[in-house]
Amino acid sequence: MNEASPFREGWRRLRRHPLALPSLVFLAVTVVLVIVGPWLSPYGYATTDLALSGHGPTARHWLGTDLLGRDLLVRLLYGGRVSFEVALCATAVALVIGVIYGAVAGVCGGWVDSVMMRLVDILYALPFIVLVILLMVFFGRQFVLLFAAIGAVSWLGMARIVRGQVQALRDLDFVSAARALGASPSRVLFRHLIPNVLGPVIAYTTLMIPGVMMFEGFLSFIGLGVQPPMSSWGSLLNDGVREIDEYPWLMLFPGGVFVLTLLAFNFLGDALRDALDPRSKER
Repeated sequence: MNEASPFREGWRRLRRHPLALPSLVFLAVTVVLVIVGPWLSPYGYATTDLALSGHGPTARHWLGTDLLGRDLLVRLLYGGRVSFEVALCATAVALVIGVIYGAVAGVCGGWVDSVMMRLVDILYALPFIVLVILLMVFFGRQFVLLFAAIGAVSWLGMARIVRGQVQALRDLDFVSAARALGASPSRVLFRHLIPNVLGPVIAYTTLMIPGVMMFEGFLSFIGLGVQPPMSSWGSLLNDGVREIDEYPWLMLFPGGVFVLTLLAFNFLGDALRDALDPRSKER
């Protein structure tokens, strides 16, 4: 009998998780809506109409309007686009730095590994929020620098995971055979070791994205993230909290979507971690 391919086996395990597919569908629909939705709406995300200031949900404005008369649904969709852009770009930065750094530390070992990981320990001891605030103050509150600043301090966990995986693989037979055939250290690293740690990397990346989204949301909440007239889910929550007594929908709708998105990412990450774990056995 032919053995099932790793992809099919992983997909089968993923589907067994009760919340994996609902989370995947929810995230897919959300991504499509935040990309396409603002283009389909007759209202612009920065279009103001003071005559409609602070109106609740109506047939024309399904989620109501804010204090400047801007359509909340459009701003919610546009804010989701910004939040996803920041989260994905910052995660990509952290992914590249963390995978390469952790893989080099794991394959080198010895004093090189010790020095590199002590640096990681030192950075772990520093408060991330202070580092990001310093980067934002020093380089300016530019949108492009926002995800670079977040990614630059979010790679430490990825580096540790990749280092541990590489250390477990570096002395296995297929790596020793590659070295015996004359493969260079860089070829061993990028051709044989890194491809074999992609399973845990993918699972951890899925769990990293909601953390980055929360971080961006917090920065926007305290006024250091996305700047007006742009919006993100964090900045919308900041606006809503200030007016929650009189205009509760300004916080409830962005907060509800934000929470559901974070939960979906976490559920999907847990499912991917179980599906891509080679030690996972079908009962």
